Amino acid sequence: SRAEDPHVGAGMAMTPGRVVMKNGLIELIQYTPTTRQVRKEPVLIIPSCIMKYYILDLSPKNSMVKWLVSQGHTVFIVSWHNPDESDALLGMDDYVRSGVLDALDYVRRECGQPVHLAGYCLGGTFAAMAAAALEKGTAKVAGKGRALASFTLMAAETDFTEPGEMGVLIDEAQVEMLEAMMAEKGFLTGQQMAASFQFLHSRDLVWSNRTRTLLLGEPAFTNDLMVWNADVTRLPAVMHSQYLRKMYLANELAEGRYEFEGTPLSLHDIRVPVFVVGTVKDHVSPWRSVFKVQRLVGGEITFVLTNGGHNAGIVSEPGHAGRRYRIQTTGVHQPRQTPDEWLRTAPQQEGSWWTAWQAWMVKHGSRQQVAARPVPHVKGLAPAPGEYVKERYAD
Repeated sequence: SRAEDPHVGAGMAMTPGRVVMKNGLIELIQYTPTTRQVRKEPVLIIPSCIMKYYILDLSPKNSMVKWLVSQGHTVFIVSWHNPDESDALLGMDDYVRSGVLDALDYVRRECGQPVHLAGYCLGGTFAAMAAAALEKGTAKVAGKGRALASFTLMAAETDFTEPGEMGVLIDEAQVEMLEAMMAEKGFLTGQQMAASFQFLHSRDLVWSNRTRTLLLGEPAFTNDLMVWNADVTRLPAVMHSQYLRKMYLANELAEGRYEFEGTPLSLHDIRVPVFVVGTVKDHVSPWRSVFKVQRLVGGEITFVLTNGGHNAGIVSEPGHAGRRYRIQTTGVHQPRQTPDEWLRTAPQQEGSWWTAWQAWMVKHGSRQQVAARPVPHVKGLAPAPGEYVKERYAD
């Protein structure tokens, strides 16, 4: 990128905080409070490992974590290790255990309160597995009583029967081809991963920019979202193969057949309130596919449909012109709707869905506040944005 383009530590991923826990797969970042008091229940966010975590901490004006901190939440986020050859045998269970449950154990132990757990894209799929295991009692974390105060899915699929345009990329032959590619090095390279997605939203990210540059003579436009989009990551061979086969081809999680550490998971065991966000133009996790979680979880569910796509629809800060969303809650004993039925009855709101989510978390917490939690300085661990986010490879 050009010297003046924003990058990590200079215009992006700037929210103050520190890495407070680290293992071979994640760094857990806790952000510095900016209010004297904070909500009792902390927020733990699990981003996708397909790209870098700072999609949710872009520039200060549109950083989700910065905004949540300003609203009086204690915020933690996972930053994934960018795998190398030695990580080839890591599987989905490793990502759920070391990526979600280990982070949740730390947050639960240090804060002593149930946690608002949120997952984005593939991170949401992993978080759903962890939530189901916790609610069933087959997984444990620190503390007495319920581990979760609530659960949020952002543009994350749990039923993969209608994956939209992604379905074009994924069949038995495609998976076998990818497995052969990964067998050579033990991972799918960042460039190979990016190539799989590049035409799914080419009109928005490629052609409009090319048109301005080539036909109108305008300089190439680089914004924070485009810089983040180019900061690619690898996926380890075993995990990626399991993800494609067990989720896309076999739909094991939705059908109650996915085994986490040897025990089948049922999303129906999730009884805490659930908040789900779909985006109108999502080509990666189409909103009607995301909506299918309505029929899978056992608790009250609030579904939000916001304008924008897989990334820009989630990075939808208050004050951004043209933002709007629909929202509706379905109680535990209310009949589940089809997507079309929901669309006809869900009222539209102007503005950012973030404000609705923040109000929902407050509603489903104790509504009590405590003194702001200082961020501990742990010897050997770096200040935010940490070290894992800086892992980049030439491939």
